[in-house]
Amino acid sequence: MSTERFPLDRRQVFGLAGAGLLGLALSACSQDDPLAKQARAGDNKNYVAGDGSVTEFAPDQRKAAKDFQGVLFDGKRVTSKDLEGKVVVMNFWFAACAPCRVEAPDLKAMHTEFAPKGVEFYGVNLRDEKATAEAFEKNFGITYPSFNDKDGQVLLSVSGLVPPGAVPTTLIFDRKGRVSARILGQLEKGTLKTLIASALAERA
Repeated sequence: MSTERFPLDRRQVFGLAGAGLLGLALSACSQDDPLAKQARAGDNKNYVAGDGSVTEFAPDQRKAAKDFQGVLFDGKRVTSKDLEGKVVVMNFWFAACAPCRVEAPDLKAMHTEFAPKGVEFYGVNLRDEKATAEAFEKNFGITYPSFNDKDGQVLLSVSGLVPPGAVPTTLIFDRKGRVSARILGQLEKGTLKTLIASALAERA
């Protein structure tokens, strides 16, 4: 696992949300990009696996937060204003993604540990119907809500900041609504815990 620090405008990143956004992403990246190679492989796994790399952004290198709104599977609408002043963990996933299933218990454990400290957790489901998403959450005991983001609205809202280049991708937002860290691909529980604790320790 690699850990890097650098300004956002010096890193080539791209988004993924269904075939349309994937096409845009691949057109913007190098032919030698390992994620692009996976997408072109035609192995029918239906996701692009990240390499587990971790990127942390120093406070003075974080871009200003963007307004967003999305609808949870239970029908509730959530906007960026609802999250102001909170540390937020946002995990992009869908049920057929194998790494998403592997990391689900760790996300559950981190939610259990940090929710009492005021950290908000949200899933962002990019493809599934409500029944499929709920079956996944029930199977893994996930109790935090997920956005129904088949239209890519939540994903697009972060595309100018640190867009997910693979599924799963986990973003940590500071209390100002800025992305403070990204885990590209399957997360490690200890790493996520450290990143959340670091965001909590910052002054708003």
